[in-house]
Amino acid sequence: MDDQGRGPDPRPEGAPGEPSEPSAPSVEAVPRPLPYEGVWRFTAPAVDASVPQARHAVRDLLYRQGVPVSDDLAQGLLLIVSELVTNAVRHAAVLSPVLAVEVAVGAEWVRVSVEDNHPYRPTALEADHGRTGGRGLLLVREITREAGGVCDVEHTAGGGKVIWAALPLKPVRVP
Repeated sequence: MDDQGRGPDPRPEGAPGEPSEPSAPSVEAVPRPLPYEGVWRFTAPAVDASVPQARHAVRDLLYRQGVPVSDDLAQGLLLIVSELVTNAVRHAAVLSPVLAVEVAVGAEWVRVSVEDNHPYRPTALEADHGRTGGRGLLLVREITREAGGVCDVEHTAGGGKVIWAALPLKPVRVP
């Protein structure tokens, strides 16, 4: 994400729906980043203990950087991180003993992503009330939608995948 999340579109460069032609260079000066803007990435072993550690690391990062997130948005982001890291631990650890968590904060968006080296691209399962588990991506998709954000699963150049969710810093009303 070239603009570190400054613009209105949180999708990583080359994401579906992005214009295929590069836009003309702007003559305007690039705005200075706000104090809380940036991209942070950390790795963790693909083990159960990494789930609360990742959640606490993201929570502490948001607080330390002074990111203007509401309590509801922060709770949604932390639940998304928990679900994505849990999925990587449960389903990718055999081929990906290490996972990466990234937080990108811009003027208008905050994006969290989890990357692993497993090639399987998961899909959100529909609710099956007779089974426990298996609805993590469905939950991520619903939290993201309710917040007015976007989420996706993409392949990485190394053959793995990155699952990300970007939420607006200002609340959006969903009909």
